[in-house]
Amino acid sequence: MGVEQNPIEDKKRRNALLCEQNCANAFSCIPIEWRRMKGFGKTSLQAVTMKLACAVFLLAAALLLAGCSGFWNLPSSSSSTSTTPTTLSSGVFYVMNQTAMQIAAYSIVSGTLTPLSGSPYSSGVAPGATPYSMAIAPGGGYLYLSTVSGIYAYSITTNGFLSIANGGSPISSDIANAMQVCPNGTWLIDAFINTGGQVQLDAIPLNSSGTYLIGANVPSVAFTITNASVKQMALSPDGKNLFVALGAGGTIIVPFTASSSSPLGATARGIPVANTGGSALSVAVDPSDRLFYIGETLASSSASSGGLRAFNYSSLSGTLTQASGSPIASGGLAPNDILPEASGNYVYVANGQGTSGSGNVAWFPISASGTTYTIAAGSSVATGIQPLGLAEDSNKNFVLAVSSGGSTSSGNPDLEAYTMSSGALTAAITSATGTDPVGAAAIAALP
Repeated sequence: MGVEQNPIEDKKRRNALLCEQNCANAFSCIPIEWRRMKGFGKTSLQAVTMKLACAVFLLAAALLLAGCSGFWNLPSSSSSTSTTPTTLSSGVFYVMNQTAMQIAAYSIVSGTLTPLSGSPYSSGVAPGATPYSMAIAPGGGYLYLSTVSGIYAYSITTNGFLSIANGGSPISSDIANAMQVCPNGTWLIDAFINTGGQVQLDAIPLNSSGTYLIGANVPSVAFTITNASVKQMALSPDGKNLFVALGAGGTIIVPFTASSSSPLGATARGIPVANTGGSALSVAVDPSDRLFYIGETLASSSASSGGLRAFNYSSLSGTLTQASGSPIASGGLAPNDILPEASGNYVYVANGQGTSGSGNVAWFPISASGTTYTIAAGSSVATGIQPLGLAEDSNKNFVLAVSSGGSTSSGNPDLEAYTMSSGALTAAITSATGTDPVGAAAIAALP
C-alpha cells in the first residue's frame, strides 16, 4: 500500500474521504527505505529512526514480562457498545496488532473471550518487526506474517498455539502488503510494490514443514499499473484466480495454476475504479465461486460514498457482468474489508467513517434464481473506529471485527464478536486486544 496519488479537494465529503483513505494506507506504508532481495535472505535497511529504537526497547521489555505468570490478562473494553450475552463458542482466531507488533490469539468459550496460552506472540524474531499482513494455510497448520524484516512462518498446534518455524528466520525477504496460501498449501503468494514502482506478485514454494523449499525457484510477475498501491488480495476457492485491490489503480485479476512450476499468469485483467477519484480497498470471492466482490470508495450509484461491486465469477471468461443491484452503497465512506458468509447467502462489509468516528459492519443478502444473482441492501451494526478486518469463526457462530482506532489511541473497541441470525448481527463481545494503542489491523480465523 502507499499514500493515495489522487488527492480529493474542494468538496467536504471528498476531503473526509481522503482522510479516511490516508488512515487506511498508513497501515501498509513502509516507513523506512529498503533494498529488496529475491528469495531467501535478509532485507537491507538503510534508515532506522529513534522511534523504532524505542519500539524495540519496549517490545523487548514486554517479551521479558510475558514470561511471568499472569502478565497477559484479558484487557477490559473501553467501548460503550451494548452487548447481548451468549453461550456460544468459537474456533481459534488471531488478531494482528500492528502498533504493538504482536499476534494475539483467542477463542470464545461459552460466551467468554479467552486468550490462548502464550498469547500475545511476538511478530517475528527480529526486534521491531512491524507486521503488515497475515495469512493462514487452508489446512490450518501454518500462519504466515509479513513484517518489515520479511515473512515469518509459525506452525499451529492442535490447540491453536503458535510456534515460530524455520529456526526463527524469515522464509522470504519480501515485505508483502497482502498474502494468500493456495488451496493445497504448496504456494504462498504475496503482493507488493517493487523498487521500480510496479505491482509485483511472488509465488513462494512451500515444503511439507510450511516453509520455503530451499533452492527452489520463486516465480514472479510484475505489472505496471498507474497510481497503484497494494491493498488486499483474495484467491478464488477453486484456486484459479488471484484478485488484487490496488487503490486508485483499480483491481487486477491474475490467473493461477497451482500444479504448474510457474503458477502465476503472465498477464492480468484490469478492472478500473467505478468513479473518478475512487479507490479499490478490498476484494473477496463467494465460497462457491458464484460472485466476486470489490469494495471501493466513491463507488455507490451516486458516487458519494463507498460502494460494493458484485461481479459474476462465470463472466471472467468473457465480458464482465455484475449481479442485479450492483453496485450498491456499502454503508460508509471506506469499505475496508469484505466477508462472504460461509453459506454464501450474505456478505458483510467493514466500513470506515473517518479517522476518529465509529464505523460499522453492514450486511447484504444474496439471492439466486438459477445463475442470476441479486444483491440487496440489508442493515448495519456499529463497530469500532476504522474497522479494517473481518472473519467468520470455524464454528460459524460469530462474525469477528477488528478496528485500528484511526487517529485515536484505541479501536474503541479493538475487537468485536457478533452473533448471526438470518444475516443480522448482534454484538456479543467487545474487548481491547492488548494495552492500547495496539493498532489491531487484521484478523484471521482457523479453518
